[in-house]
Amino acid sequence: CVLVVSVVEQLAQVHNSTIQASMERLCSYLPKKLFLKTTCYLMVHKFGSGIIKLLEAGMNADVVCHTLEFCKQNTGQPQCHLYPLPKESWKFTLEKARQIVKKSSTMQYPRSGSDICSLPFLAKICQKIKLSITNSVPYKDVDSDKYSVFPTLRGYHWRGRDCDDSDKTVYPGRRPDNWDIHRDSNCNGIWGKDPKDGIAYEKKFCEGSQPRGIILLGDSAGAHFHIPPEWLTASQMSLNSFFSLPMAITNELDWPQRSGVTGFLDSTSRIEEKSIYLRLRRRNHCNHRDYQNISRNGASSHNLEEFIKSLSRNQLLDHPAIVIYAMIGNDVCNGQTDPVPRMTTPEKLYSNVMQTLKYLNSHLPNGSHVILYGLPNGTFLWDNLHNRYHPLGQLNKDVTYAQLYSFLGCLQVSPCSGWLTSNRTLRTLTSERAEQLSNTLKKISTSEKFTNFNLFYMDFAFQEIIEEWRRRGGQPWQLIEPVDGFHPNKVASFLLAENFWKKVQLQWPQVLGKENPFNSQIEQVFGDQGGH
Repeated sequence: CVLVVSVVEQLAQVHNSTIQASMERLCSYLPKKLFLKTTCYLMVHKFGSGIIKLLEAGMNADVVCHTLEFCKQNTGQPQCHLYPLPKESWKFTLEKARQIVKKSSTMQYPRSGSDICSLPFLAKICQKIKLSITNSVPYKDVDSDKYSVFPTLRGYHWRGRDCDDSDKTVYPGRRPDNWDIHRDSNCNGIWGKDPKDGIAYEKKFCEGSQPRGIILLGDSAGAHFHIPPEWLTASQMSLNSFFSLPMAITNELDWPQRSGVTGFLDSTSRIEEKSIYLRLRRRNHCNHRDYQNISRNGASSHNLEEFIKSLSRNQLLDHPAIVIYAMIGNDVCNGQTDPVPRMTTPEKLYSNVMQTLKYLNSHLPNGSHVILYGLPNGTFLWDNLHNRYHPLGQLNKDVTYAQLYSFLGCLQVSPCSGWLTSNRTLRTLTSERAEQLSNTLKKISTSEKFTNFNLFYMDFAFQEIIEEWRRRGGQPWQLIEPVDGFHPNKVASFLLAENFWKKVQLQWPQVLGKENPFNSQIEQVFGDQGGH
Protein backbone atom coordinates (compact mmCIF):
# COMPACT_ATOMS: atom_id res chain seq x y z
CA CYS A 1 0.00 0.00 0.00
CA VAL A 2 2.75 2.47 1.00
CA LEU A 3 4.70 1.76 -2.20
CA VAL A 4 1.65 2.17 -4.47
CA VAL A 5 0.47 5.40 -2.80
CA SER A 6 4.03 6.79 -3.03
CA VAL A 7 4.13 6.00 -6.77
CA VAL A 8 0.71 7.66 -7.30
CA GLU A 9 1.95 10.78 -5.49
CA GLN A 10 5.18 10.86 -7.50
CA LEU A 11 3.38 10.37 -10.83
CA ALA A 12 1.23 13.43 -10.04
CA GLN A 13 4.42 15.36 -9.28
CA VAL A 14 6.28 14.24 -12.43
CA HIS A 15 3.34 14.96 -14.77
CA ASN A 16 2.12 18.01 -12.84
CA SER A 17 -1.35 16.41 -12.64
CA THR A 18 -4.07 15.75 -10.07
CA ILE A 19 -4.01 12.64 -7.87
CA GLN A 20 -7.10 11.36 -9.74
CA ALA A 21 -5.32 11.69 -13.10
CA SER A 22 -2.21 10.08 -11.60
CA MET A 23 -4.14 7.01 -10.39
CA GLU A 24 -5.77 6.65 -13.80
CA ARG A 25 -2.38 7.02 -15.48
CA LEU A 26 -0.96 4.21 -13.35
CA CYS A 27 -3.92 1.94 -14.23
CA SER A 28 -3.55 2.76 -17.93
CA TYR A 29 0.08 1.53 -17.82
CA LEU A 30 -0.93 -1.91 -16.50
CA PRO A 31 -1.56 -4.82 -18.91
CA LYS A 32 -5.02 -6.32 -19.36
CA LYS A 33 -3.62 -9.82 -18.74
CA LEU A 34 -4.47 -11.43 -15.38
CA PHE A 35 -7.10 -8.67 -14.94
CA LEU A 36 -4.37 -6.31 -13.72
CA LYS A 37 -5.85 -3.23 -15.39
CA THR A 38 -9.38 -4.15 -14.23
CA THR A 39 -8.19 -4.69 -10.65
CA CYS A 40 -6.42 -1.33 -10.66
CA TYR A 41 -9.51 0.58 -11.85
CA LEU A 42 -11.64 -1.30 -9.31
CA MET A 43 -9.28 -0.28 -6.49
CA VAL A 44 -9.35 3.35 -7.69
CA HIS A 45 -13.16 3.23 -7.75
CA LYS A 46 -13.26 1.84 -4.20
CA PHE A 47 -10.50 3.79 -2.48
CA GLY A 48 -9.59 6.64 -4.84
CA SER A 49 -11.67 9.36 -3.19
CA GLY A 50 -10.14 8.63 0.23
CA ILE A 51 -6.59 8.64 -1.19
CA ILE A 52 -7.24 11.94 -3.01
CA LYS A 53 -8.63 13.67 0.12
CA LEU A 54 -5.75 12.51 2.31
CA LEU A 55 -2.94 13.35 -0.12
CA GLU A 56 -4.48 16.75 -0.85
CA ALA A 57 -4.55 17.37 2.92
CA GLY A 58 -0.76 16.81 2.98
CA MET A 59 -0.80 13.33 4.58
CA ASN A 60 2.02 10.98 3.55
CA ALA A 61 1.71 7.40 2.27
CA ASP A 62 2.15 5.86 5.75
CA VAL A 63 -0.78 7.88 7.13
CA VAL A 64 -2.95 7.15 4.06
CA CYS A 65 -2.47 3.38 4.34
CA HIS A 66 -3.16 3.31 8.09
CA THR A 67 -6.24 5.51 7.71
CA LEU A 68 -7.67 3.26 4.99
CA GLU A 69 -6.82 0.25 7.19
CA PHE A 70 -4.55 -1.45 4.68
CA CYS A 71 -1.88 -1.23 7.37
CA LYS A 72 -2.48 -1.84 11.02
CA GLN A 73 -0.46 -1.51 14.20
CA ASN A 74 -0.74 -4.47 16.54
CA THR A 75 -0.99 -3.72 20.26
CA GLY A 76 2.44 -3.43 21.83
CA GLN A 77 4.15 -3.28 18.41
CA PRO A 78 6.22 -0.26 17.29
CA GLN A 79 4.77 2.14 14.72
CA CYS A 80 6.11 1.04 11.31
CA HIS A 81 6.72 3.87 8.85
CA LEU A 82 8.75 4.40 5.69
CA TYR A 83 8.70 8.19 5.82
CA PRO A 84 9.54 10.36 8.85
CA LEU A 85 6.74 10.49 11.44
CA PRO A 86 4.46 13.57 11.35
CA LYS A 87 5.49 16.57 13.50
CA GLU A 88 2.26 16.24 15.49
CA SER A 89 1.77 12.97 17.38
CA TRP A 90 0.93 9.89 15.30
CA LYS A 91 -2.33 9.33 17.18
CA PHE A 92 -3.46 12.91 16.58
CA THR A 93 -2.53 12.82 12.86
CA LEU A 94 -4.37 9.52 12.36
CA GLU A 95 -7.48 10.86 14.09
CA LYS A 96 -7.37 13.97 11.89
CA ALA A 97 -6.99 11.78 8.77
CA ARG A 98 -9.94 9.61 9.81
CA GLN A 99 -12.11 12.72 10.15
CA ILE A 100 -11.13 13.75 6.61
CA VAL A 101 -12.34 10.48 5.07
CA LYS A 102 -15.28 9.93 7.42
CA LYS A 103 -17.76 11.26 4.91
CA SER A 104 -16.09 9.29 2.14
CA SER A 105 -17.58 5.98 0.99
CA THR A 106 -14.11 4.42 1.32
CA MET A 107 -14.54 3.29 4.90
CA GLN A 108 -17.44 0.97 4.17
CA TYR A 109 -15.16 -1.69 2.67
CA PRO A 110 -13.75 -4.07 5.28
CA ARG A 111 -10.16 -5.05 4.61
CA SER A 112 -9.11 -6.99 7.67
CA GLY A 113 -7.99 -10.49 6.75
CA SER A 114 -8.82 -10.13 3.05
CA ASP A 115 -6.18 -10.05 0.34
CA ILE A 116 -6.17 -9.22 -3.35
CA CYS A 117 -6.74 -12.91 -4.18
CA SER A 118 -10.22 -12.69 -2.66
CA LEU A 119 -11.37 -10.63 -5.65
CA PRO A 120 -13.53 -13.05 -7.70
CA PHE A 121 -11.70 -12.67 -11.03
CA LEU A 122 -8.26 -13.09 -9.41
CA ALA A 123 -9.11 -16.17 -7.34
CA LYS A 124 -8.41 -18.60 -10.20
CA ILE A 125 -4.97 -17.26 -11.16
CA CYS A 126 -4.00 -16.99 -7.47
CA GLN A 127 -4.95 -20.63 -7.02
CA LYS A 128 -2.76 -21.66 -9.99
CA ILE A 129 0.22 -19.71 -8.63
CA LYS A 130 -0.22 -21.10 -5.10
CA LEU A 131 -0.44 -24.65 -6.50
CA SER A 132 2.68 -24.31 -8.61
CA ILE A 133 4.60 -22.84 -5.64
CA THR A 134 3.47 -25.65 -3.33
CA ASN A 135 4.22 -28.48 -5.76
CA SER A 136 7.15 -26.80 -7.58
CA VAL A 137 6.25 -28.74 -10.74
CA PRO A 138 4.71 -27.35 -13.95
CA TYR A 139 1.05 -26.41 -13.64
CA LYS A 140 0.49 -27.37 -17.29
CA ASP A 141 1.95 -30.85 -17.78
CA VAL A 142 -0.33 -33.18 -19.75
CA ASP A 143 1.81 -36.33 -19.44
CA SER A 144 2.95 -35.69 -15.81
CA ASP A 145 6.67 -36.08 -16.60
CA LYS A 146 7.48 -32.80 -14.74
CA TYR A 147 8.24 -30.98 -18.03
CA SER A 148 6.01 -28.53 -19.88
CA VAL A 149 5.47 -26.71 -23.18
CA PHE A 150 4.24 -23.67 -21.22
CA PRO A 151 6.84 -21.12 -19.98
CA THR A 152 5.65 -19.91 -16.57
CA LEU A 153 3.86 -21.49 -13.57
CA ARG A 154 6.98 -23.66 -13.18
CA GLY A 155 7.11 -24.46 -16.91
CA TYR A 156 10.12 -24.30 -19.25
CA HIS A 157 11.44 -21.09 -17.71
CA TRP A 158 12.34 -23.41 -14.80
CA ARG A 159 13.32 -26.65 -16.59
CA GLY A 160 13.95 -27.71 -20.18
CA ARG A 161 11.02 -27.50 -22.54
CA ASP A 162 9.15 -30.76 -23.20
CA CYS A 163 9.10 -31.70 -26.88
CA ASP A 164 6.14 -34.10 -26.59
CA ASP A 165 3.71 -33.33 -23.77
CA SER A 166 1.57 -36.35 -24.61
CA ASP A 167 4.28 -38.95 -23.92
CA LYS A 168 5.83 -39.25 -20.44
CA THR A 169 8.82 -41.22 -21.81
CA VAL A 170 9.92 -38.14 -23.78
CA TYR A 171 11.64 -35.39 -21.74
CA PRO A 172 14.99 -33.54 -21.48
CA GLY A 173 17.91 -35.32 -19.84
CA ARG A 174 17.10 -38.96 -20.60
CA ARG A 175 19.42 -41.33 -22.42
CA PRO A 176 18.21 -41.63 -26.03
CA ASP A 177 15.70 -44.35 -26.81
CA ASN A 178 17.21 -46.55 -29.56
CA TRP A 179 19.60 -43.68 -30.41
CA ASP A 180 16.58 -41.51 -31.31
CA ILE A 181 16.37 -42.88 -34.83
CA HIS A 182 12.58 -42.34 -34.99
CA ARG A 183 11.94 -39.54 -32.48
CA ASP A 184 13.71 -37.06 -30.23
CA SER A 185 13.17 -38.85 -26.90
CA ASN A 186 15.43 -36.48 -24.89
CA CYS A 187 14.39 -33.18 -26.47
CA ASN A 188 17.96 -32.13 -27.31
CA GLY A 189 16.95 -31.55 -30.93
CA ILE A 190 19.15 -34.38 -32.28
CA TRP A 191 17.34 -37.32 -33.93
CA GLY A 192 16.98 -39.31 -37.15
CA LYS A 193 19.83 -40.86 -39.12
CA ASP A 194 22.44 -39.65 -41.55
CA PRO A 195 21.23 -40.56 -45.08
CA LYS A 196 24.87 -40.97 -46.21
CA ASP A 197 25.73 -43.88 -43.88
CA GLY A 198 22.47 -44.73 -42.06
CA ILE A 199 24.02 -44.07 -38.62
CA ALA A 200 21.77 -42.37 -36.08
CA TYR A 201 22.81 -38.75 -35.51
CA GLU A 202 22.51 -39.11 -31.72
CA LYS A 203 24.96 -42.07 -31.83
CA LYS A 204 27.29 -40.30 -34.22
CA PHE A 205 27.36 -36.94 -32.41
CA CYS A 206 26.69 -37.76 -28.75
CA GLU A 207 27.94 -41.27 -27.96
CA GLY A 208 30.92 -40.99 -25.63
CA SER A 209 30.53 -37.20 -25.29
CA GLN A 210 29.42 -37.64 -21.66
CA PRO A 211 26.18 -35.59 -21.78
CA ARG A 212 24.99 -34.18 -18.44
CA GLY A 213 22.37 -31.84 -17.06
CA ILE A 214 22.55 -28.98 -14.60
CA ILE A 215 20.24 -28.90 -11.58
CA LEU A 216 20.05 -26.10 -9.03
CA LEU A 217 18.66 -26.63 -5.53
CA GLY A 218 18.29 -23.01 -4.49
CA ASP A 219 16.43 -20.16 -2.86
CA SER A 220 15.20 -16.81 -4.23
CA ALA A 221 18.75 -15.83 -5.28
CA GLY A 222 19.03 -18.99 -7.41
CA ALA A 223 15.55 -18.43 -8.86
CA HIS A 224 16.71 -14.85 -9.60
CA PHE A 225 14.14 -12.86 -7.65
CA HIS A 226 13.83 -9.46 -9.30
CA ILE A 227 11.45 -6.50 -9.14
CA PRO A 228 12.26 -4.10 -12.01
CA PRO A 229 13.05 -0.63 -10.60
CA GLU A 230 10.93 1.01 -13.33
CA TRP A 231 7.84 -0.42 -11.57
CA LEU A 232 8.54 2.04 -8.75
CA THR A 233 10.23 4.92 -10.56
CA ALA A 234 7.59 7.49 -11.56
CA SER A 235 9.96 9.47 -13.79
CA GLN A 236 10.69 6.36 -15.94
CA MET A 237 7.20 4.89 -16.04
CA SER A 238 5.52 4.36 -19.41
CA LEU A 239 3.15 2.02 -21.26
CA ASN A 240 6.06 -0.42 -21.68
CA SER A 241 7.10 -0.50 -18.00
CA PHE A 242 4.73 -3.27 -16.92
CA PHE A 243 4.84 -5.41 -20.06
CA SER A 244 6.55 -8.27 -18.17
CA LEU A 245 4.37 -8.02 -15.04
CA PRO A 246 1.97 -10.92 -15.87
CA MET A 247 4.92 -13.21 -16.64
CA ALA A 248 6.72 -12.14 -13.45
CA ILE A 249 3.62 -12.77 -11.32
CA THR A 250 3.15 -16.27 -12.75
CA ASN A 251 6.86 -16.90 -12.07
CA GLU A 252 6.53 -15.79 -8.40
CA LEU A 253 8.55 -12.61 -9.19
CA ASP A 254 11.45 -14.89 -10.14
CA TRP A 255 13.26 -14.85 -13.51
CA PRO A 256 14.91 -18.31 -13.72
CA GLN A 257 15.11 -17.94 -17.52
CA ARG A 258 17.72 -15.22 -16.87
CA SER A 259 19.43 -16.73 -13.82
CA GLY A 260 23.17 -17.32 -13.58
CA VAL A 261 22.81 -21.10 -13.25
CA THR A 262 19.95 -22.21 -15.53
CA GLY A 263 19.23 -19.06 -17.59
CA PHE A 264 18.80 -19.81 -21.30
CA LEU A 265 18.17 -16.25 -22.51
CA ASP A 266 21.17 -14.06 -23.22
CA SER A 267 21.80 -11.45 -20.56
CA THR A 268 20.22 -8.06 -21.23
CA SER A 269 22.95 -6.38 -19.19
CA ARG A 270 26.12 -5.09 -20.84
CA ILE A 271 28.25 -8.07 -19.75
CA GLU A 272 28.91 -10.99 -22.08
CA GLU A 273 29.07 -13.78 -19.48
CA LYS A 274 26.71 -16.72 -19.88
CA SER A 275 24.85 -18.94 -17.41
CA ILE A 276 26.32 -22.27 -16.34
CA TYR A 277 23.66 -24.07 -18.43
CA LEU A 278 24.55 -22.10 -21.60
CA ARG A 279 28.25 -22.82 -21.02
CA LEU A 280 27.54 -26.56 -20.62
CA ARG A 281 25.47 -26.48 -23.81
CA ARG A 282 28.19 -24.60 -25.69
CA ARG A 283 30.71 -27.21 -24.47
CA ASN A 284 28.52 -30.08 -25.64
CA HIS A 285 25.44 -29.42 -27.81
CA CYS A 286 24.04 -32.82 -26.70
CA ASN A 287 23.27 -31.09 -23.35
CA HIS A 288 20.58 -28.97 -25.04
CA ARG A 289 17.56 -28.27 -22.75
CA ASP A 290 18.89 -30.33 -19.84
CA TYR A 291 18.45 -27.82 -17.00
CA GLN A 292 16.28 -27.73 -13.87
CA ASN A 293 15.89 -24.80 -11.50
CA ILE A 294 14.52 -26.38 -8.32
CA SER A 295 14.48 -23.16 -6.31
CA ARG A 296 11.90 -21.47 -4.15
CA ASN A 297 11.62 -18.05 -2.51
CA GLY A 298 12.31 -18.55 1.19
CA ALA A 299 13.98 -21.96 0.69
CA SER A 300 16.49 -23.18 3.29
CA SER A 301 18.10 -26.44 4.40
CA HIS A 302 14.96 -26.96 6.57
CA ASN A 303 12.20 -26.75 3.98
CA LEU A 304 14.03 -28.17 0.95
CA GLU A 305 12.52 -31.58 1.74
CA GLU A 306 9.08 -30.08 0.94
CA PHE A 307 9.95 -29.58 -2.73
CA ILE A 308 13.05 -31.65 -3.53
CA LYS A 309 10.71 -34.35 -4.88
CA SER A 310 9.95 -32.01 -7.77
CA LEU A 311 13.45 -32.81 -9.06
CA SER A 312 13.24 -35.03 -12.12
CA ARG A 313 15.97 -37.64 -12.65
CA ASN A 314 15.58 -41.33 -13.33
CA GLN A 315 18.56 -43.25 -11.99
CA LEU A 316 18.39 -45.94 -14.68
CA LEU A 317 17.16 -44.05 -17.75
CA ASP A 318 18.72 -40.57 -17.50
CA HIS A 319 22.11 -38.93 -18.02
CA PRO A 320 24.17 -37.94 -14.94
CA ALA A 321 23.72 -34.43 -13.59
CA ILE A 322 25.69 -31.65 -11.93
CA VAL A 323 23.71 -30.54 -8.88
CA ILE A 324 24.47 -27.23 -7.19
CA TYR A 325 23.19 -26.97 -3.62
CA ALA A 326 22.93 -23.21 -3.02
CA MET A 327 20.88 -22.31 0.04
CA ILE A 328 22.83 -19.10 0.45
CA GLY A 329 20.73 -17.04 2.84
CA ASN A 330 17.66 -18.31 4.62
CA ASP A 331 19.49 -20.48 7.15
CA VAL A 332 20.71 -17.24 8.73
CA CYS A 333 18.14 -14.81 7.31
CA ASN A 334 14.62 -14.30 8.61
CA GLY A 335 12.32 -11.36 9.26
CA GLN A 336 12.22 -11.64 13.05
CA THR A 337 13.10 -8.64 15.24
CA ASP A 338 15.55 -10.94 17.03
CA PRO A 339 16.69 -13.25 14.21
CA VAL A 340 19.42 -15.17 16.11
CA PRO A 341 17.23 -17.85 17.80
CA ARG A 342 15.73 -18.76 14.39
CA MET A 343 19.10 -19.20 12.66
CA THR A 344 20.08 -22.75 11.73
CA THR A 345 22.76 -24.23 13.98
CA PRO A 346 25.76 -26.04 12.44
CA GLU A 347 24.46 -29.34 13.94
CA LYS A 348 21.03 -28.88 12.42
CA LEU A 349 22.51 -27.92 9.04
CA TYR A 350 24.63 -31.08 9.08
CA SER A 351 21.54 -33.19 9.66
CA ASN A 352 19.44 -31.35 7.01
CA VAL A 353 22.13 -31.51 4.32
CA MET A 354 22.84 -35.19 4.96
CA GLN A 355 19.13 -35.90 4.49
CA THR A 356 19.24 -34.02 1.13
CA LEU A 357 22.39 -35.85 0.00
CA LYS A 358 20.89 -39.25 0.83
CA TYR A 359 17.84 -38.34 -1.23
CA LEU A 360 20.07 -37.29 -4.15
CA ASN A 361 22.08 -40.50 -3.88
CA SER A 362 18.92 -42.55 -4.32
CA HIS A 363 17.75 -40.51 -7.36
CA LEU A 364 20.79 -39.32 -9.34
CA PRO A 365 22.29 -41.53 -12.05
CA ASN A 366 25.76 -42.87 -11.31
CA GLY A 367 28.56 -40.50 -12.36
CA SER A 368 26.77 -37.35 -11.18
CA HIS A 369 28.43 -34.53 -9.22
CA VAL A 370 27.12 -32.43 -6.32
CA ILE A 371 28.63 -29.08 -5.37
CA LEU A 372 27.78 -27.51 -2.00
CA TYR A 373 27.87 -23.71 -2.20
CA GLY A 374 28.88 -21.74 0.89
CA LEU A 375 27.02 -18.76 2.35
CA PRO A 376 28.11 -15.18 1.64
CA ASN A 377 29.19 -12.57 4.14
CA GLY A 378 26.24 -10.19 3.79
CA THR A 379 27.75 -7.24 5.68
CA PHE A 380 28.60 -5.69 2.29
CA LEU A 381 24.84 -4.98 1.83
CA TRP A 382 24.55 -2.43 4.63
CA ASP A 383 28.09 -1.12 4.04
CA ASN A 384 27.45 -0.34 0.38
CA LEU A 385 23.78 0.64 0.33
CA HIS A 386 22.50 2.10 3.63
CA ASN A 387 23.09 5.77 2.75
CA ARG A 388 22.08 5.51 -0.93
CA TYR A 389 18.60 6.46 -2.17
CA HIS A 390 16.16 3.66 -2.96
CA PRO A 391 14.38 3.89 -6.39
CA LEU A 392 11.32 5.15 -4.50
CA GLY A 393 13.37 7.91 -2.88
CA GLN A 394 15.35 9.13 -5.88
CA LEU A 395 12.82 11.74 -7.05
CA ASN A 396 12.52 13.63 -3.75
CA LYS A 397 15.67 12.35 -2.02
CA ASP A 398 13.49 11.05 0.83
CA VAL A 399 13.90 7.25 1.09
CA THR A 400 17.30 5.68 1.73
CA TYR A 401 17.98 1.95 1.98
CA ALA A 402 18.49 2.41 5.74
CA GLN A 403 14.86 3.66 5.94
CA LEU A 404 13.59 0.82 3.74
CA TYR A 405 15.45 -1.81 5.80
CA SER A 406 14.08 -0.34 9.01
CA PHE A 407 10.52 -0.29 7.60
CA LEU A 408 10.70 -3.93 6.41
CA GLY A 409 12.32 -4.99 9.69
CA CYS A 410 9.55 -3.33 11.71
CA LEU A 411 6.90 -5.10 9.58
CA GLN A 412 8.82 -8.37 10.13
CA VAL A 413 8.97 -8.96 6.37
CA SER A 414 12.66 -8.13 5.95
CA PRO A 415 14.45 -10.62 3.67
CA CYS A 416 17.24 -10.60 6.26
CA SER A 417 16.90 -8.61 9.45
CA GLY A 418 20.32 -9.90 10.60
CA TRP A 419 22.21 -8.13 7.78
CA LEU A 420 19.81 -5.36 6.75
CA THR A 421 20.13 -3.50 10.04
CA SER A 422 21.96 -0.54 11.55
CA ASN A 423 22.96 -2.85 14.45
CA ARG A 424 26.62 -3.63 13.71
CA THR A 425 26.78 -6.34 16.40
CA LEU A 426 23.86 -8.18 14.81
CA ARG A 427 25.40 -7.92 11.33
CA THR A 428 28.64 -9.39 12.69
CA LEU A 429 26.79 -12.20 14.51
CA THR A 430 24.90 -13.08 11.30
CA SER A 431 28.14 -13.23 9.32
CA GLU A 432 29.78 -15.39 11.97
CA ARG A 433 26.90 -17.88 11.82
CA ALA A 434 27.04 -17.87 7.99
CA GLU A 435 30.75 -18.71 8.22
CA GLN A 436 30.07 -21.55 10.69
CA LEU A 437 27.48 -23.00 8.31
CA SER A 438 29.86 -22.71 5.34
CA ASN A 439 32.49 -24.58 7.37
CA THR A 440 29.90 -27.28 8.12
CA LEU A 441 29.24 -27.70 4.37
CA LYS A 442 33.00 -27.85 3.75
CA LYS A 443 33.33 -30.55 6.43
CA ILE A 444 30.53 -32.63 4.86
CA SER A 445 32.21 -32.41 1.44
CA THR A 446 35.51 -33.80 2.75
CA SER A 447 34.19 -36.40 5.21
CA GLU A 448 31.17 -37.96 3.45
CA LYS A 449 31.17 -40.30 0.44
CA PHE A 450 28.27 -41.35 -1.80
CA THR A 451 27.97 -44.09 -4.38
CA ASN A 452 26.30 -42.17 -7.22
CA PHE A 453 28.04 -38.80 -7.12
CA ASN A 454 31.25 -37.05 -6.15
CA LEU A 455 30.85 -34.29 -3.58
CA PHE A 456 32.61 -30.90 -3.67
CA TYR A 457 32.47 -27.59 -1.80
CA MET A 458 32.86 -24.08 -3.19
CA ASP A 459 33.00 -20.75 -1.33
CA PHE A 460 30.46 -18.09 -2.26
CA ALA A 461 33.10 -15.70 -3.55
CA PHE A 462 31.28 -12.38 -3.50
CA GLN A 463 34.43 -10.46 -2.60
CA GLU A 464 36.09 -11.81 -5.76
CA ILE A 465 33.04 -10.74 -7.78
CA ILE A 466 33.22 -7.22 -6.32
CA GLU A 467 36.92 -7.00 -7.20
CA GLU A 468 36.25 -8.24 -10.75
CA TRP A 469 33.43 -5.71 -11.15
CA ARG A 470 35.69 -2.92 -9.85
CA ARG A 471 38.33 -3.92 -12.41
CA ARG A 472 35.67 -3.34 -15.07
CA GLY A 473 34.97 0.12 -13.69
CA GLY A 474 31.86 -0.75 -11.64
CA GLN A 475 30.82 -0.02 -8.05
CA PRO A 476 29.84 -2.72 -5.50
CA TRP A 477 26.28 -1.36 -5.02
CA GLN A 478 25.61 -1.99 -8.72
CA LEU A 479 25.67 -5.75 -8.03
CA ILE A 480 22.60 -5.72 -5.75
CA GLU A 481 18.93 -5.77 -6.76
CA PRO A 482 17.91 -2.09 -6.47
CA VAL A 483 14.32 -2.64 -5.26
CA ASP A 484 14.85 -5.15 -2.44
CA GLY A 485 18.43 -4.08 -1.67
CA PHE A 486 19.31 -7.68 -0.87
CA HIS A 487 19.55 -10.17 -3.75
CA PRO A 488 22.48 -10.41 -6.20
CA ASN A 489 21.29 -8.87 -9.47
CA LYS A 490 21.75 -10.34 -12.93
CA VAL A 491 25.24 -8.84 -13.39
CA ALA A 492 26.34 -10.42 -10.09
CA SER A 493 24.68 -13.74 -11.05
CA PHE A 494 26.55 -13.95 -14.34
CA LEU A 495 29.86 -12.93 -12.76
CA LEU A 496 29.29 -15.65 -10.14
CA ALA A 497 28.64 -18.15 -12.95
CA GLU A 498 31.90 -17.15 -14.62
CA ASN A 499 33.76 -17.47 -11.30
CA PHE A 500 32.17 -20.89 -10.69
CA TRP A 501 33.07 -22.11 -14.19
CA LYS A 502 36.72 -21.04 -13.94
CA LYS A 503 37.15 -22.72 -10.55
CA VAL A 504 35.54 -25.99 -11.64
CA GLN A 505 37.64 -26.07 -14.84
CA LEU A 506 40.76 -25.55 -12.76
CA GLN A 507 40.01 -27.86 -9.80
CA TRP A 508 37.58 -30.53 -11.01
CA PRO A 509 37.41 -30.47 -14.84
CA GLN A 510 35.79 -33.94 -14.82
CA VAL A 511 32.61 -32.31 -13.49
CA LEU A 512 31.98 -30.47 -16.77
CA GLY A 513 32.56 -33.38 -19.15
CA LYS A 514 34.51 -33.26 -22.40
CA GLU A 515 34.19 -30.69 -25.13
CA ASN A 516 32.21 -32.29 -27.94
CA PRO A 517 34.21 -32.31 -31.22
CA PHE A 518 30.94 -32.63 -33.20
CA ASN A 519 29.37 -29.36 -32.01
CA SER A 520 29.77 -27.57 -35.34
CA GLN A 521 28.29 -30.56 -37.21
CA ILE A 522 25.31 -30.68 -34.83
CA GLU A 523 24.72 -27.00 -35.58
CA GLN A 524 25.14 -27.60 -39.31
CA VAL A 525 22.49 -30.34 -39.39
CA PHE A 526 20.07 -29.10 -36.70
CA GLY A 527 20.75 -25.36 -36.46
CA ASP A 528 20.99 -23.25 -33.34
CA GLN A 529 17.84 -24.05 -31.40
CA GLY A 530 17.86 -21.07 -29.10
CA GLY A 531 19.01 -22.69 -25.87
CA HIS A 532 15.66 -23.85 -24.53
